[in-house]
Amino acid sequence: QVTLVESGGGLVQAGGSLRLSCAASGSIFRVSAMAWYRQAPGKERELVASIPTAGTSNYADAVKGRFTISRDNAKNTVYLQMNSLKPEDTAVYYCYARQVFKPPQWGQGTQVTVSS
Repeated sequence: QVTLVESGGGLVQAGGSLRLSCAASGSIFRVSAMAWYRQAPGKERELVASIPTAGTSNYADAVKGRFTISRDNAKNTVYLQMNSLKPEDTAVYYCYARQVFKPPQWGQGTQVTVSS
């Protein structure tokens, strides 16, 4: 099983930046892709960005050009660099790992609050 631990959330003013980190441990070999999701109050959880073990990253239209997902395989860590943050980016951000022959794994979530 894979365990995911997020960090890096916080409070920032509109236009600011934050970098989220997601450290994975355990059965890393089962992970075929990782992603960041977010859930705002009263809304459904939505995909923000995903990065496969090989291939092209994908982004939600709302964050294209502002957010960048990356991974450091040596550290088993995935990052989400968030620039030009807007109040509508306020949400709990969750790290997600798709596993081979296992259910997907979620992190505990980290709060991002963008003030106007």
